[in-house]
Amino acid sequence: MFVMELTYTAPLDRVDALLAEHVAWLDAQYAAGVVLASGRKNPRDGGVILAVGDSRERIEELAAGDPFVVGGVCEYRITEFLATKTAPALAAYRQDLPA
Repeated sequence: MFVMELTYTAPLDRVDALLAEHVAWLDAQYAAGVVLASGRKNPRDGGVILAVGDSRERIEELAAGDPFVVGGVCEYRITEFLATKTAPALAAYRQDLPA
């Protein structure tokens, strides 16, 4: 599982100009089963995405295709973690610690 933290690197007017494309990109990731949750940070200086994927490399490729990245208005910080405990609704994503 991955926490994808976005930090805006451009003024909000430039971010907002790409928002519809970013939301369409997010919708596609939800449909693909990669993104589990997403939203703006408060204060509005970026966002957070909770994602699942086979590898860090795949998640980095995914982030590189975000219209916010392509448009040069944000940077990602990606943190991988093992979801060893989850809410019942996320039980399918629960992971075991390596032996």
